Amino acid sequence: MKGLRPPQAELTKGNDLSKTEETRKVVESMVDGLNDHEIEGMGAFFSKNFRWRGNAGCGTKNGLKEFQKNWQIPFQRAFSDKVCIDEARLTEGEWMAAFGRQEATHSGIFMGIAPTGKRLEIRYMDFWKVKDGKIIDNWVMVDFPHVLRQLGVDPFNGKGWEIFDK
Repeated sequence: MKGLRPPQAELTKGNDLSKTEETRKVVESMVDGLNDHEIEGMGAFFSKNFRWRGNAGCGTKNGLKEFQKNWQIPFQRAFSDKVCIDEARLTEGEWMAAFGRQEATHSGIFMGIAPTGKRLEIRYMDFWKVKDGKIIDNWVMVDFPHVLRQLGVDPFNGKGWEIFDK
């Protein structure tokens, strides 16, 4: 790349490294709440006005109520007996990241697909920012193409780049 470089890591400038342990505790407790299928108690972990930003197919949710109404509750309806398993976590200051999987039963309509009763793996990556003991931002990538393939749907119509793999 020639010329000026674009600014990098703007969101983590000013990251308060003394908050590492607090951030870890907030997110670990929140994941426990999700695994307990909490709805009412989630305000203990999320700022009332937090932002949840997902990839295509997931959308963006502003505030705890919108997150619950337009993500958490529909997700629990589509996927029951769900357990969240973070495979790796990294925490630094006010930021925490994780990737892992949810294991769940497809028990409700998902993207127009009727319940199959299949046990699925739902892979994800999350980045959280914690301020004053609450999550204020959550960037999420959920691997919906992987979920759809488990349900017999190829969202890439045979043109996924797996064709280049050996």
